Amino acid sequence: MGGTDETHERGAGRARAYLGSFTSAGGLGVLSADVDPGTGALTVTGATDAVADPSYLALAGGVLYAVSETAPGAVAALAPDGPAPRPLGAPVPVDGAGPTHLAVAGGHLLTANYTSGSVTVLPLGADGTPGPATGVLHHEGGGPVADRQAGPHAHQVLPDPSGRWTVSVDLGTDSVRVCALDPASGTLRLHRETALRPGYGPRHLAFHPAGGHAYVVGELEPAVTVCRWDAERGELTPLAEIPLVDAGTARPAYPSAVVVAPDGRFLWVAVRGTDTIAVLVLSPAGDEAIRSATVSCGGAWPRDLALDPSGRRLYAANERSGDVTWFDVDPGTGTPVRAGSVEAPAVTCVVFG
Repeated sequence: MGGTDETHERGAGRARAYLGSFTSAGGLGVLSADVDPGTGALTVTGATDAVADPSYLALAGGVLYAVSETAPGAVAALAPDGPAPRPLGAPVPVDGAGPTHLAVAGGHLLTANYTSGSVTVLPLGADGTPGPATGVLHHEGGGPVADRQAGPHAHQVLPDPSGRWTVSVDLGTDSVRVCALDPASGTLRLHRETALRPGYGPRHLAFHPAGGHAYVVGELEPAVTVCRWDAERGELTPLAEIPLVDAGTARPAYPSAVVVAPDGRFLWVAVRGTDTIAVLVLSPAGDEAIRSATVSCGGAWPRDLALDPSGRRLYAANERSGDVTWFDVDPGTGTPVRAGSVEAPAVTCVVFG
C-alpha cells in the first residue's frame, strides 16, 4: 500500500481522501488516497504511522489534523500533499485523555477528549501548526448507563454554521453543550447545555445546510433527535426522536456517524452492530425526518461516514472488516448503492481534500 512519486503524479488533479486507522489494532496510521473522479474509487498511495491511533481527522487551511486517541492524548498537524501525509512537527499534548474528535474554529484547534470528558483549545500558528493548549473546558455529570456514563465523555466538538458558537456532544452526560470561544485568550465559556433523554448517549451531531436545525445521533439508543438551532440565542431545542432500527431488532445497534446532504434533502446514519446505513428523508424546512430505507454498510462496524465533495457518493469506514466501502447515492431517493471498496485495516474515518 506504500505509494511512490509516480503513483502520486498519476493522481495529480484528482480529489484526495485521507483515512485514519488505529495503529494499536494493526492500522497504518494516517493514509492518503487518490479518488477517481468517474467512479469514486479510492487508491491508497501511502501512509504514516507518526501519529498513534489517529481516530479522527480534519482538513483546514491546507493542513491535515489528527487526534491521537491515547492517554495522555495529543494532536498532530500533517502536510497533506505528497503520496503520504508528512508530519509537521511532533504531536502536541491536549491536556486530556482519549481525544476522539477535533475541529478548527476561530484560528484554534479544538479536541473532544472522550476519556477525560473535556474539550481542549490549542492556538494555530501562521503555518497551521498547533501550539500548547490555552484552555480546557471540563464537562460535569453522568447518566444512568453505569458502564458507559459514570462520568462525562466528550465525543465531538464543532463550530456551528454561523461561526458564533462551538458545540460539544457528550455521551456520558446525555447532553450537548453550546460554548463561546474567546479567540483572544483561547478559552471556552459554557453558554448553554441542552439535555437529551437519559441513557441516550449522544455521540455526533450534524447541522442542516440552511443552519436552522441539527441532528443528534445517540450511541446508546439507536435513534436520531431532530433539533431546532437558534444561532442568535445559541440555543438547541429537541423536537422529535426517530428510531434508526426496527422494533424487535435482535442485534445490538450502536449508531456512530451522521451526514446531511448538501441540499438538505437526506440524512444518513451509520449503525454498528447491525452494520447498516439508515437513510432518512428530511422535510424542506429540515424540521422533520422519516426513515425511508436501510442498507448494508458493506463491511463490519461502520465507525464513520463521509460524503465526497460532489455529494453524489457516500463512504463508510468499516473498522472491524478493515475497509472503506463507497456507494453511489440515488439522487431521487437518497438510497446508497454499493460501488466498491478498498482495504484499510482498523480504519476510523474518512475526510476529503
